[in-house]
Amino acid sequence: MWIKTIALSAVLAVSVAQAEEKAGPLKASYKTDLLTDGVYVIHGPVSFPNEQNQGFMNNPSFIIGDDGVVVVDPGGSVQTGEMVLSHIEKTTDKPIVAVFNSHVHGDHWLGNQAIRDKYPDVPIYAHRQLATRVIAGAGAEWLEMALRVTGHATAGTKVVMADHLVNDGDVIKVAGLTFNMMNNGKAHTDTDIMVHVAEKDLVYLGDNCGNQRLLRLENGSFRGNIAALKSAIDTGAKYFVPGHGPSGGPEVASNYREYLNIVYNTVKQGYEDGLADFEIRPLVVEKITEWKNWDGFEVTFGNHLSTAYLEAEAADFE
Repeated sequence: MWIKTIALSAVLAVSVAQAEEKAGPLKASYKTDLLTDGVYVIHGPVSFPNEQNQGFMNNPSFIIGDDGVVVVDPGGSVQTGEMVLSHIEKTTDKPIVAVFNSHVHGDHWLGNQAIRDKYPDVPIYAHRQLATRVIAGAGAEWLEMALRVTGHATAGTKVVMADHLVNDGDVIKVAGLTFNMMNNGKAHTDTDIMVHVAEKDLVYLGDNCGNQRLLRLENGSFRGNIAALKSAIDTGAKYFVPGHGPSGGPEVASNYREYLNIVYNTVKQGYEDGLADFEIRPLVVEKITEWKNWDGFEVTFGNHLSTAYLEAEAADFE
């Protein structure tokens, strides 16, 4: 069952994006990787958005179904969305019949604009909490940030929000495929959906998982993220697409879950032993050598340590 929004319009234009002429297309060439039969992923750079990657940094994916194409996370700008469209059109002449957005962070869904421009009636699915966050300004904030850090390479991008809002356990059937919605309240954010595509033995993890890149968690939950990845692994799926970094098998989800477990459990034990966060830091660092070379470690690890400490502290009062 899907839940269609009543109070929200399908397209929400933001004046920030309309103030400038549209920037040119992505300069770099990106290839389409075949993950399994009919499932393609365009693996983006794992670095943070910058002038070199022009804001493209996620893993847009598309599935060719019986009578159409389903897109998951079409990227963070109209330019990225147009690149995704170009790859689809080189691969199949079937139309796009649905789009899924994994969570509120704009690097995953601001590419909706390009899809909706070509397919005005295409349904765009996301967790219902995402709509609340976008209306509160999350989309506009991301647009402003992307313009700043990319040297305005994302100019012309508008906020095109999901218009079909879903909950945990909802099942969407489209293009001869079954898309199972998975959400456990709060993980990477409180807007996440992981998408289990039963017929393809596939789970889209969104930013509940990174591979070769650590992902920020200050508005999420270590325990929720750990639980979400367990749910994904428990599907028994064979293929997993993370929000950032290479796709693969169950080890993609289990490896990131192990990192989160080590950080949270070490911090929790340190907190219970009366240690301050700066005293806990070296105890964690010595256990996570496998992940120290991942992109974003220098920026993100400190955030993870603080978030885990605050969460352990809060758990003490539950």
